[in-house]
Amino acid sequence: MSRITRSLRKYRVYHKYFGLSLAILLLISALTGIFLAWKKDVDWIQPPTQKGESKSLTDWKPVSELADLAQTAFVASHPELADNAIDRIDVRPSKGIAKVLFEKGWWEVQIDGTSGEILSIAKRHSDWIEKLHDGSIVSDGFKLITMNGLGIGLIILMITGIWLWYGPRLFRKWKRRRSHS
Repeated sequence: MSRITRSLRKYRVYHKYFGLSLAILLLISALTGIFLAWKKDVDWIQPPTQKGESKSLTDWKPVSELADLAQTAFVASHPELADNAIDRIDVRPSKGIAKVLFEKGWWEVQIDGTSGEILSIAKRHSDWIEKLHDGSIVSDGFKLITMNGLGIGLIILMITGIWLWYGPRLFRKWKRRRSHS
């Protein structure tokens, strides 16, 4: 049996087991990637970005006041989540709004930067979908391990796949030369 044949058999085993072990991660990543690609177009995934009165930050209320107004409105609409702290504030001067995102439950409040009017209170599913997509929903360590494993595994699948495609061609060429000699 030739070296090429032995190599192909070995690579076929590697390719199969790497493929099987990566299949679940690839499936999760692919499905969540599809959802994330549609996040700006499907309101359930991410609430549409509203528009405020002014794009000029000089017309805006202070960020601390916007945060207080958003927190008050959120607690009024969801008193059971009164202890939900603000995670971050996404300021969108080009839209005239700020998006206030909360730590628990994937909630966001969109507030007009100038008037302080609450424009939207809604769930923001895109955030948990993104965390599932990259593995950080479990932990940052899990994300690091799975994303590196997925990347390295795909490189191995690519290399073994190329060899499994090219190897038989090489083997047939070798057999033809041998039979003509």
